[in-house]
Amino acid sequence: MGPPGAGKGTQAKLLAKTYGIPQVSTGDILRQAVKDETPLGMKAKTYLSKGELVPDDIMIGIIKDRLQEPDCQKGWLFDGFPRTIWQAIALDTILAQKDLQLDAVVNIYVQQEELIKRLSGRRVCKNCGETFHVIFNPPVQDQICDKCGGPLYQREDDKEETVKRRLEVYQNRTKPLIDYYWEKDLLISVDGGTHSIEDVFKHICYDLSLKMKVKEG
Repeated sequence: MGPPGAGKGTQAKLLAKTYGIPQVSTGDILRQAVKDETPLGMKAKTYLSKGELVPDDIMIGIIKDRLQEPDCQKGWLFDGFPRTIWQAIALDTILAQKDLQLDAVVNIYVQQEELIKRLSGRRVCKNCGETFHVIFNPPVQDQICDKCGGPLYQREDDKEETVKRRLEVYQNRTKPLIDYYWEKDLLISVDGGTHSIEDVFKHICYDLSLKMKVKEG
C-alpha cells in the first residue's frame, strides 16, 4: 500500500523475487488491457486518464481471475490492491472462501511534494515498458530507452494535474485502509521518502520477519 509514486512497484518486485511469489499488479494488468484495447481496457481507460480509481467491481473481477492462475497457488504479493475499503472487504471474502488469510500489509508513506516530483518526472518506454526519470534516473540519450532504443513518453496519469488528482483520490478513498489493516494487526509502515530503495527494502524485510515470527508463535 501507499500513494502513487511511493515506490510500491519497485519494492514489490524485490519482495516477490525474495519470497519466490508472483507480484500481482492491478495497475500493470489494467495498462496492458488498455494497450491491447480489450473491452476491460476500454472501460478502464476513461478512469485512468482522469486519475480516478477504476470501479471496484472491475478490480475484484481481475483479482479473482488472477488468483486462479497456477503461479499463485503458493502465495502472492498484491501491488496496489486493495484501494478501497469495499475492495478490502471483498478480498477478505475471497480469501475466506479459499481458507486463506493475509500475512501482512506493507504501507509505504512519502510526503506529497516528493510524490509530485517523482511522478511528473517519470518516463516510460513505449516498446519494452522500462521506466526512467528526468531527474533521478535519466536515459543516456534524451527521450530514448537505454534498454531497447524505443521512444520514451509521459503517461497520462503522470502529468502534474492528473498526479494531484490521483493523490486527492488516494487521500479520500485509499488512506482509510491504513486504519482498517491496523485494527487487524497486519500493518507495517515504512518511510519511503527519505531512505534509499535498498534501505526501504531491508526495513520491510526486517519488519516482515518479526510479523511472521509473532504469527508462528
